[in-house]
This record gives sequence, C-alpha cells and structure tokens, in this order.
Amino acid sequence: MNILSLLKRKELLFTEDVSNLERTFKDLLEGSRVLVIGGAGTIGQATSKEIFKREPSALHIVDISENNMVELVRDIRSTLGYGKSDFKTFAIDSLSKEFDAFINTEGPYDYVFNLSALKHVRSESDPYTLMRLVNVNIFNTINSIQTANKMGSKNYFCVSTDKAANPVNMMGASKRIMEMFLMRESLNQKMSMARFANVAFSDGSLLHGFNQRISKNQPISAPNDVKRYFVTPQESGELCLMSGLLGENRDIFFPKLSEKLHLITFAEIAKRYLENLGYEAFECESENEARAKTDELIKDKKWPCFFFESDTTGEKDFEEFFTDDEDLNLEKFKGVGVIRNEAVFDNKLLDQFESGISQLITNGNWNKKDIVDLFFLLLPDFAHKETGKYLDQRM
Repeated sequence: MNILSLLKRKELLFTEDVSNLERTFKDLLEGSRVLVIGGAGTIGQATSKEIFKREPSALHIVDISENNMVELVRDIRSTLGYGKSDFKTFAIDSLSKEFDAFINTEGPYDYVFNLSALKHVRSESDPYTLMRLVNVNIFNTINSIQTANKMGSKNYFCVSTDKAANPVNMMGASKRIMEMFLMRESLNQKMSMARFANVAFSDGSLLHGFNQRISKNQPISAPNDVKRYFVTPQESGELCLMSGLLGENRDIFFPKLSEKLHLITFAEIAKRYLENLGYEAFECESENEARAKTDELIKDKKWPCFFFESDTTGEKDFEEFFTDDEDLNLEKFKGVGVIRNEAVFDNKLLDQFESGISQLITNGNWNKKDIVDLFFLLLPDFAHKETGKYLDQRM
C-alpha cells in the first residue's frame, strides 16, 4: 500500500534536505562506528537502513526483539545488499550485563542512536508496566548516554515524542522528563533528539492494527475525534539521521509544519485505507454490531467499522511539536525545525525524582499514584488526563 497516497501526500517531507546533505552524511559516517540501540522497532529499522546506505565503518544494532532483528537483516539484504560496513545485530537487552560485556568488547562507537522506548499511552494502565516505561524511557536513556560518554562518542541521539510538548499522559511526560535529564547529561556528552509525529503503520500502532484486522477478517475500530500528524517510516529514519549527525548539543529536531503535513483523524485514515483495498467502510452503531455483521458485509466488499468519540486516559485532541516558550530555528532546514536548548535543569529535583523511583523499586510495592506524584515533582503543570479508561477496553 502506498502510504503517501493514504496520507494524501505526493512526496516525502525531507527529500530536499536529504538530497542537499547527502555528501555531508557520507563524510561524517565514512570511517565511523555506529551503535543503534532499539534498532529492530519501526523507527529503529528505518534509521538503521538510512545509516547502512551511507556505509559507515561499522553498524552494530542491539534490540531485545530477536524476531524483528531477523526481519531487519532480511529487509536490508533484500533491498540494499551487503555493502562495505561491518554490519552485525545483537539480540540483547541494553540494561543487561551482556550489554556491558558487548560494549567492552565491540566498542567504542563514534555515534550512538537510542531508539528504544515504551511508546504506548496504554502503558500507564497498570503500575508495573508504568514502572517499566519509567525505567526504559528515562533511566535506560541515562545509562546509555553515560555509556556513550565513557566511549568518547561524538554524539548521542535519542528519540523523544510530540507528546512531550505539553504532555497529558504518562508516556509523553516520561519523555519530557527524559529530556530534562538529558539536559544535565549534555554537560558531559554532546547529544541531540527528535520529536515527531505518529509513524504510519509502526509496530503496535492503530494503523498496524488495521493490517492485522484485515488479515483476520475482523472489524476495524478507531476514534473519530482524535487528530494526529503522520510521517512515513522512511521519514522517521531520515529525521533521526539528520538530528543524530547534524544536531548541535541539546538540539531537538521536529517536522516543520507545512501544507504537506496536516492533522488527520484515525477514522479518516481508516476509510482511505479500506478504499485502497477495494472496500467501502460500513459504519456500525456498536462493537457488537460490527462483530456480528463481519462475514456478510465482507462478501459485499464492505468492511465493518466502529468509529467512536475518544474517552480513554491520556488522549490529546491534537498533537504539537513544541511549546510557546521554546526557542525555535525554522530557517536551518527546508522541512525540519530545530528547538534550541540551554542546559537548564534543577539538579536537586532530578535527584529527588531518581531517588524516589529507586525507593519504590527497593520497597517492591507501588501504585500508579506513587509514580504520578513523582512526575508532578518535575512537571508541576502536568495536565494529566485521567479518565479511568484505557484502549485495552476497546476493540
């Protein structure tokens, strides 16, 4: 399926920038050793492919998903061949002793790209997954940038999210807190980040779920009032490549808003998606009706859909890439904006947050409120949108 056509776009967002910077990318990567952490997810795979194209001296990829790693290798071999790089993948956890041994043996690396994250808003539905989100999105990031510093890396890159701008859910807030910790780490290690939109058909996303529902002859369900920006997997890789190689210390790159990038509801995407497959979206009044009519509708080239008003925890009506008080550079690139940051942070509050989380883990017992209260310590204006309902309670 042509993703650009689905998004009602004719061209990629960053084509002109990537073309203009091609020589620079190759010059920076020539002779360089690159480590990608979390390289088997959708953004990780896209970024790894962009790096592989420019033939660094070494490209080593770490991820806990053994199956996705196998697919990444097959994808690269099937499209880009073998290249000249020392290309290897390692199915290990970046928070493990195995990773420490890996760094001691295979390192050092000139560039470190950290694409690992828990990205789902529904991660806050229980206190245990929420704590893992805190550990992966915040403390794993701290560990990995400190590893980059010990290796003498030229730059450390990490993915943030548009949900970090004025966050209303714990996932977005965790990434905002991650940004705050990275401001402190930037005093010792040069680093850059990227905030970007939903990546169309990324693993576990609603659009990826559409593919699963079609393959299983199941109804499609989506909110009709939530608007999102979408980028393609390739665009996500290009944005990470640009920030990871070209970002100044503490820069955050984001897609510049233009006529090419506009907000779309999930219901709109669902209708276009089905139309591309030759089906008409048939709107049902309930989940039960959609399930009951599935077989008869599909025979008539119609697909059962249930579109609803969103009422789940942490859902924003729209997304934004920056806040009113952030310093922007919109002139440096054609399709990319840059948030410029000073190393501003409250060392005492960061320490309090870190020790508070550590104490909860040591106690071996915590609830959601314990973690939320610690988030408010660093984000006193956090507009947490709690409804008591989660997407796991939807079809």
